[in-house]
Amino acid sequence: MKLKNKNMEQGLGWASLEFGDINLGDPRLSSRLIKLADKLATSPESPINQACGDWAETKGAYRFFQNENVNKKDILASHAVKTVERAKQYETILAIQDTSYFTYTGHKKTTGLGMISKSSNKNSKIKDCVGVIMHTSFAVSPEGLPLGILDQSIVSRKPKSEELKNKMKNGLCSTVAIEDKESIRWLNSLKKTQDAVCGSKVKVVTLCDREGDFYEFFEHAHRLKTSVLVRACADRNINISSLHSRKAHDQLWATIHGFPCVGIIEVEIPARDQRPARTAQLETRFGSFTMNPPRNHFRHKTEKLPNLNLNAVYVVERNSPNGEEALEWMLLTDLPVTSFEEAKEKVSWYCLRWRIEVFHKILKSGLRVEQCRLQTADRLIRYLTVMSIIAWRIYWVTLIARTDPDLPCTPFFAEEEWKILYSKIKKTKSYPKEPPRIREVVRWIAQLGGFLGRKGDGEPGVITFWRGWKRLFDLSEGWNLAMTN
Repeated sequence: MKLKNKNMEQGLGWASLEFGDINLGDPRLSSRLIKLADKLATSPESPINQACGDWAETKGAYRFFQNENVNKKDILASHAVKTVERAKQYETILAIQDTSYFTYTGHKKTTGLGMISKSSNKNSKIKDCVGVIMHTSFAVSPEGLPLGILDQSIVSRKPKSEELKNKMKNGLCSTVAIEDKESIRWLNSLKKTQDAVCGSKVKVVTLCDREGDFYEFFEHAHRLKTSVLVRACADRNINISSLHSRKAHDQLWATIHGFPCVGIIEVEIPARDQRPARTAQLETRFGSFTMNPPRNHFRHKTEKLPNLNLNAVYVVERNSPNGEEALEWMLLTDLPVTSFEEAKEKVSWYCLRWRIEVFHKILKSGLRVEQCRLQTADRLIRYLTVMSIIAWRIYWVTLIARTDPDLPCTPFFAEEEWKILYSKIKKTKSYPKEPPRIREVVRWIAQLGGFLGRKGDGEPGVITFWRGWKRLFDLSEGWNLAMTN
């Protein structure tokens, strides 16, 4: 991976590079965003007033988020362009789509929030949850390096009409237009992701969990001539020859399970919920099938809905440990799968879906965005957009030390930052002639955050890195104060 260092040599910070092409309609707003992003990034766990440091900067930050002329799409636009530039280094990238819910139930004075979940028991102490919904298309390399955000929508949920509630309650989902469902966000993001990379010659494979498994999503991908990889949500009838056929239909699981095992794939399952990490051995099968539109889809009355030729990769864990549920995935794709190696590739890609879960964890647990109080949903949405880009950067720098450990640290850290860090860790003021590698610097920062770096500890994670990042900022502040006196 080759990274240009020209802008860093000119003394520009990361926010100047990432938002350099931004156009908020007023140069003062663009300048404010760059300063604000730098402040929030250097103190990621802190509330706005603490991150800004003084009243003037804090007041400027609040005014920025309150400004109705600041459009969240404009904030994201410059970053999306930079994301595509990073993606051009790869023939294929993965665009992971997922939805996350940000709860602000305890913020009673915040207006404009939508219902996230409603308590069914009026006597229960559990309150209705209100907040905003974030849906993101998160770009990663085939090796798992986070490249940035290609598309993101953050909205307050609108109340459903009684007619729509009744149809959904009675299982008549296919009689409701996709435009009237919240599921439309998956189609919209698919289109916007394609628009973002248009002309870049980068092949994009959109990756989704089970929530993306519905006919319209695959149909939309077919019309856009783009590729998708989705984990199947449930079994279904397939290979139906005619809409009105009364013959017994094939079932997806039974059909694919009937194909021979072509090999064993090993997948590392991380430790979770007090369960130890393990290596799962997965029997692998694959085959092609025809996905048919739902029989009672309302569009049958006005148009002919296409049957879709897809491939499935089915993996199931053999000899799972006692008490552990066997891992089982049915992956659906419009990409060719004609060999064990191609099937293995699709499984390795799906394993990277967890990257977006970590991205959400950084936002919620690391940056504590659900503690922010900005009084209106619109202000929170602007704030979440900025913080999403900061969360990506923390994640990116952490993982690039694993994928490209020998890169010089200078594209990511100012000279004073790595020298302060070097002095702290090495207990010396005698600096090396050449800047240290990125892997060394990331490990040093993680040490400030509690990473021990023992032989069996592996590489540092995001949590220890962002804790160390805050310590490094404090050290830099102290050094700057000493130099000015």
